Amino acid sequence: MKVILKSDVNKLGKAGALIDVSDGYARNFLLPKNLAIEATPAKLNEWKNEQARLKAKDAKEHAEALELQKRLQGKAVNVTGKAGDNGKLFGSITPAQIAEALEAQHDVKNFDKRNIKLDDVVKQPGNFKFAVKLYPGVQADMTLVVTVA
Repeated sequence: MKVILKSDVNKLGKAGALIDVSDGYARNFLLPKNLAIEATPAKLNEWKNEQARLKAKDAKEHAEALELQKRLQGKAVNVTGKAGDNGKLFGSITPAQIAEALEAQHDVKNFDKRNIKLDDVVKQPGNFKFAVKLYPGVQADMTLVVTVA
């Protein structure tokens, strides 16, 4: 029997997958627990339309990420911090500060700090390389310029 999974099922598939399972497994486990629905012709048509919509959305997001990568690749982000007499910063420059500066300086909207990958902790003024993950498999390599206020 063909079923469409409504939620992730361990060792079977992810939500939205069309799978073929035995009749007993579907009728006694998947359908009563509301983990799947039977793949009738009407439901299959809806599923195909949904898959096409998701594929188009994914392609659009990928194209937007590539465009943003072209805009950001090799650019610099300036962040200012406070330092003591020895030139060392009070605290460190965090990905959240870099995300704020990226939004302000390069007109990037709603950027998530978890997508910023620093090699080391930034605790002193200077230039540092970092990567910005824009989409799975798409990233922009940028430079962080830390100055003292």
